[in-house]
Amino acid sequence: MPQKQRTKSWTELKQAGNECFKTGQYGEATNLYSQAIKELEKSNKKNPEDLGILYSNRAASYLKEGNCGECVKDCNTSLDLFPFNVKSLLRRAAAYEALERYRLAYVDYKTALQVDCSIAAASDGTNRMTKALTEADGPSWREKLPPIPTVSLSDREKLSQKSTANAAQPNPTPKQNGTRQTNKPVPSDKDAKKAQTLKEEGNVLVKKGEHKKAIEKYSQSIKLNPTELTTYTNRALCYLSVKQYRDAVRDCDEALLIDSSNIKALYRRAQAHLELKDIKGCEDDLSVLLRVEPKNVAALKMLQDARNQK
Repeated sequence: MPQKQRTKSWTELKQAGNECFKTGQYGEATNLYSQAIKELEKSNKKNPEDLGILYSNRAASYLKEGNCGECVKDCNTSLDLFPFNVKSLLRRAAAYEALERYRLAYVDYKTALQVDCSIAAASDGTNRMTKALTEADGPSWREKLPPIPTVSLSDREKLSQKSTANAAQPNPTPKQNGTRQTNKPVPSDKDAKKAQTLKEEGNVLVKKGEHKKAIEKYSQSIKLNPTELTTYTNRALCYLSVKQYRDAVRDCDEALLIDSSNIKALYRRAQAHLELKDIKGCEDDLSVLLRVEPKNVAALKMLQDARNQK
């Protein structure tokens, strides 16, 4: 008789889901995380935090697939099991933002900043939501916000200890949803507003083809708010236009420290590498990009061009 196949443990299923997620197989990752959740719920070793992380991982897959409703549901469950889990807060915020539920997104981004004020993705999100809500509701937009939960000092200390413990593990879970923490200081509301104005002035100059002047505006903006990813990618575009390719690479490096799977940063750094005759660097960036967007026509064409130059 054929041997009965051994049922995989929830940790094995989770790891398999992580591998699929890394390679852009989000549907399969969702399926594997669902199996892991079932196995963990059946086991006698059910730990609320482990279960919360599984729901958060599945939420990341739903978000990548564009299924924002299911992402929000999984983040809600995750945060019930593992309160103030930053990854769940950021994923739910991103889903709310995509659904144009800007008030709820703002609350999640601000809550994540209470846990760790150095999270660039949360800072950037807060700035975007502030702008969107000001445009929608006018100067009194804060009055219409739902209550923002208070993260106590003891909660922050517990979460910090867990973060440190995870960092000490030899094989930590891969960064999910592309976000990374940086040590860049979070700007004041006044500096963030002025930085946004300077960035928009730079955007206007780009449209006029005045790339050198735009670089000056973006540079001034970055000094005031070094956490805004798009300012780096915009300046990188200008550096490409004026053939300052090494500067373009540096700006894309900064952007990718904030979001490791940012399409514009990967594409523009690949362009710069190609101009610098660094074919391997170009291919590496395009390989990461195509794992996120396998059908990106511009990236596929550049990859072919790079291979033709070998």
